[in-house]
Amino acid sequence: MRLSQMLFVTLREDPAEAEIPSHKLLLRAGYMRRVASGVYAYLPLLWRVLGKVSEIVRQEMNATGAQECLLPQLQPAELWQESGRWETYTKAEGIMFALTDRRDQALGLGPTHEEVITAIARDMIRSYRQLPLHLYQIQTKFRDEIRPRFGLMRGREFIMKDGYSFHTDAESLKETYQDMYAAYSNILRRCGLAFRAVEADSGAIGGSGSTEFMVLADAGEDEVLYSEDGQYAANVEKAVSLPVDAVPSEFSEYQVLDTPNTPTIESLAQLLSCSPTQIVKNVLYVAGFDSGKQVPVLVTIRGDQDVNDVKLQNELTKLAADYGGTAVLSLEVPDAEAQAAWLAKPLPLGYISPGVGDDYLKAPNKDFVPKFLRLLDQTAVDLENFVTGSDQTGRHVVGATWGKQFTLPQRVVDVRKAAAGDRTLHDPNQVLQTARGIEIGHIFQLGSKYSQALGATYTNEAGQEIPLEMGCYGVGVSRLAQAAVEQSYDKNGIIWPVAIAPYQAIVVIPNLNAADQVAAAEQLYADLTAAGIETLLDDRNERAGVKFKDADLIGIPFRIVTGRSLKDGKVEVVKRATGEAEELALDAVVPTLQGWIAEALG
Repeated sequence: MRLSQMLFVTLREDPAEAEIPSHKLLLRAGYMRRVASGVYAYLPLLWRVLGKVSEIVRQEMNATGAQECLLPQLQPAELWQESGRWETYTKAEGIMFALTDRRDQALGLGPTHEEVITAIARDMIRSYRQLPLHLYQIQTKFRDEIRPRFGLMRGREFIMKDGYSFHTDAESLKETYQDMYAAYSNILRRCGLAFRAVEADSGAIGGSGSTEFMVLADAGEDEVLYSEDGQYAANVEKAVSLPVDAVPSEFSEYQVLDTPNTPTIESLAQLLSCSPTQIVKNVLYVAGFDSGKQVPVLVTIRGDQDVNDVKLQNELTKLAADYGGTAVLSLEVPDAEAQAAWLAKPLPLGYISPGVGDDYLKAPNKDFVPKFLRLLDQTAVDLENFVTGSDQTGRHVVGATWGKQFTLPQRVVDVRKAAAGDRTLHDPNQVLQTARGIEIGHIFQLGSKYSQALGATYTNEAGQEIPLEMGCYGVGVSRLAQAAVEQSYDKNGIIWPVAIAPYQAIVVIPNLNAADQVAAAEQLYADLTAAGIETLLDDRNERAGVKFKDADLIGIPFRIVTGRSLKDGKVEVVKRATGEAEELALDAVVPTLQGWIAEALG
């Protein structure tokens, strides 16, 4: 392709809208343009990258026996209501674009396709002889992000590969799950990315287990915790660990002490000259269930630990049936205005005890439950002679013990947030390390969650109707392309991995008025193209410096310059990744590049 004929416009300054390097570079280098908040046009260079990523995905998926299809983006609300996710996606999480057509039928633009594919399986799968079955698609998805940001990382419209498998039993599902683990690892390796597979929370998708594939990058929105021995890695939302041991309490006598101006655990520990591990803190939430019930939740946890909201929401979901529901639609730390609506008297915030009375609560409406749901984190179970609130502003108690001053809450849970520096469960000698990651892929063992909800069954050998076991597997195609940039760039621009670069080589003519430079470049361009090397020819009427800067900015792996060395029958070849330059004879350029590309593609 000749640059003079391409829609190719680069920017010298970073666009004001861009926050992270990859977003800035993709805009500056002319790969994409913003059309609306979270909505981008994929321009020719980026479309080539996305095509290469998609082809690698297709090859790896097809190699497992998966079959490609295309599912509708418009989805009827009825299917989502059958699965119980319509309210969650349109109201609780609010990420689905919902609309009503001219027949007053509610529809949604697909953020995911579990319901649609399960309905198809319900209609078409009859016998165990048809199983296992694995279908996938590469398609545009829509999610109404509250705050679209970081370009393609968190947009409202994006390209994704999602696949769904159907099985007779859990063992068959696990086999495909492992196949997908291998396939996703192959996809990321072939794309030239450094990544880590981590245990993850299943979120709104659901299921018994899931793994995320994280591309490692400083700008990643997710925190990954891992052990150096390679035996454990998890998203911080899912991670488990051993906290540091609690320091034995120095308080042997139960007392109520004045502790003014101690709004934080740190300030309280400093005033009392004690370890934060001796303190029991009590965190107030309000959970909203899909039944409409609102429930005040008191989480009691060791003072040096933080509550993991994802773990907490999962624990509350287990209790949803107690409140007539199936899911948690909201989980908030109530502000003063919210508290005023349901408090019979002011709570001593910052000084609440584990035994704070239900008499602080009133029911402003029939849906509010005026009784604390009390959860005790495992870190606080064995503490003795601890420090905690007194339910009096400006005062704490010391020397308190479960079973004496306070009743031990019945519901003991793990809702603490694991952190770097914690010991690992599999080997207490291993310490968790931290890294930032960009989630590119996510695989789920769904089990029968959707098949039971939508009545998708198969007939087994004994003639019985059994719910289908399901798996779900997603790769963010457009997100992967930007993640590659976020992982590999320098002060001059993008450094594409060879496998997904829009072009593998760029031939630059420094001076269009030099006939020998033009002739050599034209011949090289023709020879490289004929040899199957994807090549750009920069034949624009621009200064040489501009061309070199643009070549670096757009990140083409190999740059060939028909410059001063031509008098010796040579051209300069520069490797974008290292900046290494060498002079090659004209007839050596094609075989040399073929070798470098073959080596890079493995």
